[in-house]
Amino acid sequence: MSRGKTRAALMQELEEAMRRSSAQGVLFGQTVANAIGISGSDLDCLDFVNLEGRVTAGRLAEVTGLTSGAITGVVDRLEKAGLVRRERDEVDRRKVFIVVVSENAAKIGRFYVPMQQAMHKLWSTYSDAELQLLLRFAKEGYKAALQATEVLNTLTNDGVKKRAALKEPKPRRAR
Repeated sequence: MSRGKTRAALMQELEEAMRRSSAQGVLFGQTVANAIGISGSDLDCLDFVNLEGRVTAGRLAEVTGLTSGAITGVVDRLEKAGLVRRERDEVDRRKVFIVVVSENAAKIGRFYVPMQQAMHKLWSTYSDAELQLLLRFAKEGYKAALQATEVLNTLTNDGVKKRAALKEPKPRRAR
């Protein structure tokens, strides 16, 4: 433990640092999205497709938490921008995969060069053991964020259902 700081203080400082880093990442992504003419959420979905490889719309909905209808709109916009294409499964022609158009998506990569360079410069200052700890933290942090998102979705979906029930007109009694 660091001298003078309690565990609670360290955890609070870490939370604030993570919030700042997360917010800056969102702003960086939005800047990239603006530069290429798509929305930030569409860019996030493109990144998921890129990370996952070939994905179905259902899988993309699963990893993003978006509805299938919203995913259809995202894929339509990304396809129109030339960043993804729909590809039928060779075995089951009913199944459609979303695939990144590599040559067009690679053009986006140039916007990430400053971030990659800054991160590689920072990472080079850490030992292999520290990098392994950071990697473990990032992977476990991702899982924790997924779980928190699921809880939030449950809470907000329940809230939406309750609000909708409140707005439903009460049945009239026959006279």
